[in-house]
Amino acid sequence: MTIDQFNFAGKKAFVRVDFNVPLDENFNITDDTRMRAALPTLKKILADGGSVIIGSHLGRPKGPADKFSLKHILKHLEELLGVEVQFANDCMGEEAAVKAAALQPGEVLLLENLRFYAEEEGKPRGLAEDATDEEKAAAKKAVKESQKEFTKKLASYADCYVNDAFGTAHRAHASTALIAKYFDKDNKMFGYLMEKEVKAVDKVLNDIQRPFTAIMGGSKVSSKIEIIENLLNKVDNLIITGGMTYTFTKAMGGKIGKSICEDDKLDLALDLMKKAKAGAKIVHCEGNYKKKNNRYEVNASIIKEESIGKIRNIKKLTKKQEEMIAPTTAQQ
Repeated sequence: MTIDQFNFAGKKAFVRVDFNVPLDENFNITDDTRMRAALPTLKKILADGGSVIIGSHLGRPKGPADKFSLKHILKHLEELLGVEVQFANDCMGEEAAVKAAALQPGEVLLLENLRFYAEEEGKPRGLAEDATDEEKAAAKKAVKESQKEFTKKLASYADCYVNDAFGTAHRAHASTALIAKYFDKDNKMFGYLMEKEVKAVDKVLNDIQRPFTAIMGGSKVSSKIEIIENLLNKVDNLIITGGMTYTFTKAMGGKIGKSICEDDKLDLALDLMKKAKAGAKIVHCEGNYKKKNNRYEVNASIIKEESIGKIRNIKKLTKKQEEMIAPTTAQQ
């Protein structure tokens, strides 16, 4: 089912978006690109005569916290949509259920940050640093069980499900993957943003023009293993940016200070470089990362080219190269 084929008239749609936008110290949005990207999908539903229940996350909270509340984006969302947007201050509370049930065609409800609940990500919280393996396993099992009820309740708010959160689509979270199981194939679909991005990726990977270079950012190597392995079979160069560059750097014996690193994935980083096909390169960009407005920004200074796990060369970037690379390395 595609979004253009679906008629939302009289339907309540749970729409998972990525409104993880940067905020300044006064909670003003400094870049609303992600919000604007979801507008075509939201407006299509409303134009059809449907109602919208919006689910999103903001930042990486470890529980309810005002600075990560989606209430800070409410006013701007209303301005973008041109309609009043209701707000539920707890995505699991009675208020959310009551407001979702009362939604009328053309109305919009924004749920509070889904990640205020550990069940959204499916990862246990509050474990002691010295927790035993048994305690960790028990906690993980418990949150996976409670995640089922969390997901079921989110799904109960709506008649259909729309995933338009391309930025988080790679994560098997409650609202991005598990919730889809509660809707049949005729009542779940991609939004316009997801649809566009999936088509773009498919075109790039299946209509390759060489030389073919891919740029990948993010903080964790572990969440991108399959993507990296798949790309290595297709690209001439794979440029790794963001926090995960430190895992590669440390794996090769480099010093990273207190920078983010997956110490249990060092062997994996080396293995990925060994899997690079002959002639292909894994290139990682290093620089000084600073957190600003809920994002990590980097001033790229050098790049290292890796081929089959060995350093090929180190060179200074030209000013033009810095300008080309820096915008792609702003990762949350």
